[in-house]
Amino acid sequence: IFIMKNLRKAFVSFMKKTDFFSIPLFFLFLLAIIFFSACQAPAASESSSPEKTSELTTEKDNDVYTDPSTLPNTMASWWFKRNENHEIPGVQNEIDLTKYDAWYAKTDITDGEKPVFLTFDCGYENGYTPGILDVLKKHKAPAAFFVCKHFIEDQPDLIKRMKEEGHVVGNHTSNHICMPESDERTIREEIADNANYMKEATGYEMDPFFRPPKGEYSERTLQITKNMGYTTVFWSLAYPDYDVNNQPGADYVIERFDKYIHPGAIPLIHNISESNAQALDTVLTNLEKEGYSFQSLYNLSQAKNS
Repeated sequence: IFIMKNLRKAFVSFMKKTDFFSIPLFFLFLLAIIFFSACQAPAASESSSPEKTSELTTEKDNDVYTDPSTLPNTMASWWFKRNENHEIPGVQNEIDLTKYDAWYAKTDITDGEKPVFLTFDCGYENGYTPGILDVLKKHKAPAAFFVCKHFIEDQPDLIKRMKEEGHVVGNHTSNHICMPESDERTIREEIADNANYMKEATGYEMDPFFRPPKGEYSERTLQITKNMGYTTVFWSLAYPDYDVNNQPGADYVIERFDKYIHPGAIPLIHNISESNAQALDTVLTNLEKEGYSFQSLYNLSQAKNS
């Protein structure tokens, strides 16, 4: 552009100073302008539009974008098959979870390593979470709390305490929706609204871990949460602790852990359970005696830990 402007100025000056017989030189200037215009046009075109072969990336750096609408949306409900050998349980194998940064246990552990990743689902507060936090602090045990918006609204000080004491606070959607039955816009709004509200109400960022409500998921929903930068966390140990009117008792909880714990386990524990609150100190003491260590979800994935 700079060259073209100067050529035009030079030509105007030239015409003012030259006679009729020098007019043929006009054609030399004209050819020069055409030549330089032709050279500049491709460069401008290349810089103004990306190549058609360029790859889109997700919100997570370096991941190639996958459109969730191209994936199956068949609803699945998380399940696992217990064993008494203290081994990682059998789980659904219809979907390759590794493609979606989804975990149910830490599977890449070395001999002798016995990590446990304590996780709590928090739909609402039933009076037991402060005591649970006390026990975790006593054992220096990091945990993860998956919360809905109602819990944050009702208990912002508990959320602050969780973060101040080194725990993960993960996303459980704003309103505990069924993921496969919701469109992508709704899912994104539910997850983003929950995280944004936590920041607004507590000053803390929500950690990039997600637990699907009721363990309901599909390949489409796993891809959506992955695209949003979340690691999906299922579980490898659970028991019926969620009915506040039909609690199994502390001894039952202790027995479940003694019987089915395994290296790399991700237990699902509900914070509303009186039985869990009564049993937790003994459960953690027994695990420590067996050589287990309590670890943060950030140690699940090398990508998250780096």
